[in-house]
Amino acid sequence: MGALVNMQKGGGDGCRRAFSRGLTSLIRRKPVDSVHTRSETRGLARRLSLVDLIAIGVGSTIGAGVYILVGTVARENTGPALTISFLVAGIAAALSAFCYAELACRCPSAGSAYHYSYICVGEGIAWLIGWALILEYTIGGSAVARGISPNLALFFGGEDKLPAFLVRYTISWLGIVVDPCAAILVFIVTGLLCVGIKESTLAQTIVTVVNVCVMVFIIIAGGYLGFKTGWVGYELQGGYFPFGANGMLSGSAIVFFSYIGFDSVTSTAEEVKNPQKDLPLGIGLALAICCILYMLVSVVIVGLVPFYELNADTPISSAFSSYGMKWAAYTVTTGAVTALVATLMGSILPQPRILMAMARDGLLPSFFSDINKHTHVPVKSTILTGIFAATLAFFMDVSQLAGMVSVGTLLAFTTVAISVLILRYVPPEEVPLVSSLQEPLDSVTSQFHHDTQDIGTETSKNLLGSCEDDRQPLLGEEESLIGYPLNKKELAQDVQNEQKRRKIAAWSITLLCIGVLVLTSAASAEKFWRLCMPICSILTCCMHSDKHLLTDQPWSWYLDPGFSMAGSRSIDLCILRSDSQLTCRCRCSS
Repeated sequence: MGALVNMQKGGGDGCRRAFSRGLTSLIRRKPVDSVHTRSETRGLARRLSLVDLIAIGVGSTIGAGVYILVGTVARENTGPALTISFLVAGIAAALSAFCYAELACRCPSAGSAYHYSYICVGEGIAWLIGWALILEYTIGGSAVARGISPNLALFFGGEDKLPAFLVRYTISWLGIVVDPCAAILVFIVTGLLCVGIKESTLAQTIVTVVNVCVMVFIIIAGGYLGFKTGWVGYELQGGYFPFGANGMLSGSAIVFFSYIGFDSVTSTAEEVKNPQKDLPLGIGLALAICCILYMLVSVVIVGLVPFYELNADTPISSAFSSYGMKWAAYTVTTGAVTALVATLMGSILPQPRILMAMARDGLLPSFFSDINKHTHVPVKSTILTGIFAATLAFFMDVSQLAGMVSVGTLLAFTTVAISVLILRYVPPEEVPLVSSLQEPLDSVTSQFHHDTQDIGTETSKNLLGSCEDDRQPLLGEEESLIGYPLNKKELAQDVQNEQKRRKIAAWSITLLCIGVLVLTSAASAEKFWRLCMPICSILTCCMHSDKHLLTDQPWSWYLDPGFSMAGSRSIDLCILRSDSQLTCRCRCSS
């Protein structure tokens, strides 16, 4: 019986140890600078400048969606207030861009949001973010590739006049529509990315410049027509906000996805000449350029034609055609095609680098981390990514899966924002500094130890030299220690303050995440406010009185139901400390 009890105890201890090891592996984090990322023999080539980063960011962000969203959102959501919707969405995107910029300059390694979450959150979340990003880029790139052949058909006079090897056709026994043009284009882009990062970036820069020139043409030509005709689109009875503020905000939520793409800049961190300076500038300038172009295009198109007359499929071309400029449709189509090509390049570029980062960390086979000695790019990962994306673009209509792209983007943006909070409040020894800052710190530390050794040597010499001065060395040593306040009392106080700071930071981050989850859930549930309001009130109290709550004294809360003077129901949320001191009281009425 005793042996059986011991075996049961041993089995329970083994399960607990296995669970502990598994949990530790999920939350373990890696240092900022890895040996692999600093290896000069196997590392990526640092050849990208600030101009290259801006080209990658603008090309990846401005897709063909803007040529369609202008009409759809204006007709159904915003009306002439489409410009304000783009501005609000741009501000929201800028907040995410600031998070990416801070992490990119502090953790300049390939992997984008996967790398940041591995450093700040843990391995489990990083693994999830990595695959979410791969899903986002793969499906997004395949969807973009399938949208090129219909636009190319306009140059040939229709889809029936395209070359035979580019025409879509249906496989009847499978019931699918294959798109050879999409697959061919994906293979071309993949081959270009295998040549080298500088060469592929040059091609993307050229395509992006053509796209931006088309948008500038739309702004200038449309502005000329608008001033000539008096901006008839703004002379409406409904005013500037025909759908109200709610319509403007709902339009902002839709056009926000036209800003997605700037995060692909961070995946090239190891290939930038000066990442600490150029990455934040590249992200910020790229997003600013996109926001300005979006707002100006929306101002012009909504002003040329009343919003209810805009064509939902081809709003820009139809707007110019209404003024007799039918030839402008070819210019707009050129911009749409170049935008699709630039977006496709921006979708395939980050995938091999994310796979490479995951392989370096041991989450994927080392096959994905091999870097070509001649081109200094992960050729094997790029080829494998291109084959998979081309297969999807050839066989599948991925428009039904496009919603999954939004899920991956939302998950990545949320994790990056949380990573910024963690990186700011976690002790430095748990999140190491980059090598450029670590080297001066190490030199100062070594100099301090050297000075301490010199003080000890002089003290021993003085002790051996004379009996009359046997107290002087002790006094000198005590004075020297005053310059380095490392006594036990101050160290204990520092440790206590550090623990308190970490506790406050942990509670703040946790409550913030819960509050965001509750608010987003309340937005999708009609009667969820009864649960949302009390919880949000508690969170507000905690965030404003965290110095009183997050102390060594335990605290509790209770509900105090009652009725207001008007007869409506109300609930008081009372938070008490152990000394019966009321910290805060929040009232929720219904």
